[in-house]
Amino acid sequence: MLMRNLGLINSRIRKINSLINSLINKTMINKTVQNVSEALAGIKDGMTIMLGGFGLCGIPENCIAELVKMDIKNLTCISNNAGVDDFGLGLLLQKKQIKKMISSYVGENAEFERQLLSGELEVELIPQGTLATRCMAAGYGMPAIFTPAGVGTEVAEGKEIRNFNGKDYLLEYAFDADFAIVKAWKGDTAGNLIFRSTARNFNPMMAMAGKITVAEVEELVPAGALDPDQIHTPGIYVHRIFQGRDYEKRIEQRTVRSKC
Repeated sequence: MLMRNLGLINSRIRKINSLINSLINKTMINKTVQNVSEALAGIKDGMTIMLGGFGLCGIPENCIAELVKMDIKNLTCISNNAGVDDFGLGLLLQKKQIKKMISSYVGENAEFERQLLSGELEVELIPQGTLATRCMAAGYGMPAIFTPAGVGTEVAEGKEIRNFNGKDYLLEYAFDADFAIVKAWKGDTAGNLIFRSTARNFNPMMAMAGKITVAEVEELVPAGALDPDQIHTPGIYVHRIFQGRDYEKRIEQRTVRSKC
C-alpha cells in the first residue's frame, strides 16, 4: 500500500512539474531566432560591438564568421583580445573591417601588429580588470567608475584623476556598445545562459552591456529546462538567441611535454 501511494505521489509530482514547465513556456518571451543572419540583423558600418570570450575560448565563432560575410566596415570592437591571424577577430582584421580595437591583450596576432604599426588600426589598450568593470558598469546603468589601475602610467594620460582617502583613482567611462555578441555553452528560449569554465571571464558582463545582446549557444533548450541556480546570465539581458554549429574551439598555443 505504501509503495502504491508513493507511486501515485510521484506521478502527480511529474504532472505538476510538466504543467509548470508548460506554463513557463507560454508566459516567457521566446527570444529564439532561426539563424545567425537573423541574429545579427541591424548591425551596420561604424557600429561599436562587444565580443565575448577569453583568448579563443568562448568566442562567438558563428557570429564572427557571419560578420565577415556581411562585409561590415569601420567597426569598433571591444574584446579581451584580437584573436589570431586566421581565427576569431583575426578574420575581421584580415579584411580590414575593424577601425578600432579596444582590448587588454593583443599578443597573438601578426596582422594586428602590422596594422597597428602602420597606423591603419586605432588601438586602445586597457587593463583587464578595467575592461571587465567598464562592461559591468554599462550593464548596471552606471556612467563611470573610479579605479586605481593605470595611475601613473600611459593609461592615465588625458584622464581625470581623483584622490579618495589618500589614494589616486582614474575616472573610466562605461562602454557604449550598439551590440554585445556572446557565446554560451547552454541557453534556453527565454535567453537564460550558462557558460563553462574560462568562457565566463568576459561573456557574462558583456551580455549585460549591449543595447542589443545576441547569444549563440552550443545547446538550446526550452524555457524552464535549466536549473535556476546554475544560470550565469538572466534572460532579461538577452534579446536574441540561436543555436550555433560547427564549433572549432581552437587552442591559441598548444604546449606539450618533451619526451624523456
